[in-house]
Amino acid sequence: MRQECDGWVHSLKGQTLCFTGKIVVDGKRLVRAECVRRAEQQRAAAKTDFSSEVSLVVHGDLSGKQVSDTKRNYSDTLVGAERERGLGRHVHVVDEEGFGNLIHGFPAPCLELRSPSRGGRPVVVPPHAAYDVLGAPLRARRRGRSTARELKVDLSSLDEGTAAHERTVDALIKHLARRGTQTHAFAKNSPRFDAGWTVGKDIFVAEVKSLTGTSQDQQIRLGIGQVLDYAHQLRTRTGGGSSIRPVLVLEKKPADDRWSSLAQAVGIRLTWAPRFPGI
Repeated sequence: MRQECDGWVHSLKGQTLCFTGKIVVDGKRLVRAECVRRAEQQRAAAKTDFSSEVSLVVHGDLSGKQVSDTKRNYSDTLVGAERERGLGRHVHVVDEEGFGNLIHGFPAPCLELRSPSRGGRPVVVPPHAAYDVLGAPLRARRRGRSTARELKVDLSSLDEGTAAHERTVDALIKHLARRGTQTHAFAKNSPRFDAGWTVGKDIFVAEVKSLTGTSQDQQIRLGIGQVLDYAHQLRTRTGGGSSIRPVLVLEKKPADDRWSSLAQAVGIRLTWAPRFPGI
């Protein structure tokens, strides 16, 4: 039966892994036993050699290793994964960075294998070109009611605000999807923004704020500070590039029009549900 892949490996849980090449994660070389141990911590299994049981191949550095496809520098394991894909059984392939994401509980892009006429390593194909900033496709979250906390808060208002936040995220995902744009979560080394997407070479990172049961001014001020911080961190990390676009997404239009002019003055795109003007 053909197995489908949406372009991402969302978890190691239930996967059967096979490793090929030297694996370096977070700047540290991991021996094979340590790779297996890390995978098993995420409820995966591992095989020494490629077989029909393997569902995920971790592709490391094959320099100095014997390979069966010299043009692409592919090992028997990668060639086996390609063969299984051709037979309709999709085998995921991730690189070292992807394996690092997965053992830390983050999704990883599933790599495309080069055709025999196109030499080179497996590659991440669009729309994953910005996956060092953007993670897997974002899915609407559903949260239950809050539990008691030592800090005294109005729990009914907190619940309303949380529900409003998730409704806004859900509406944003659907709004962008109607325009052919996929919404992503944050990547492993990115700040924890609520949503991200790309348009051309621009990467948009958004903070979503509910305005239910709380002070609008307080929420908007908080959101402005958060999204400016996210954009600054990412620009600093990417060498000061101007392709990071901060967006503040609100549950509804704010009561005070001054927020639109303030957001424009500091370089933030301000929008709100349900129509999300400007995006």
